Amino acid sequence: MQTVQIVLDEALLQATDQAARRLELNRSAMVRDALRQYLKRLRVEELERQDREGFQRMPDTDAELAMWEQVAVWPEE
Repeated sequence: MQTVQIVLDEALLQATDQAARRLELNRSAMVRDALRQYLKRLRVEELERQDREGFQRMPDTDAELAMWEQVAVWPEE
């Protein structure tokens, strides 16, 4: 692992330290976990954007939509 230096305002530092204590983590572990979650969220958002763009370039046809609508119908009880 490498050591990095970051600058946090006092309120963010206090909130980080409080959360780390509650979770029984040290500050570095807390920040690493937060960064991992944030980067994962960014990746999901990017994949969703690419998905939307793909569907905009090649939208489903009426026949394809009708097929999925048949599958999505709830069965009668």
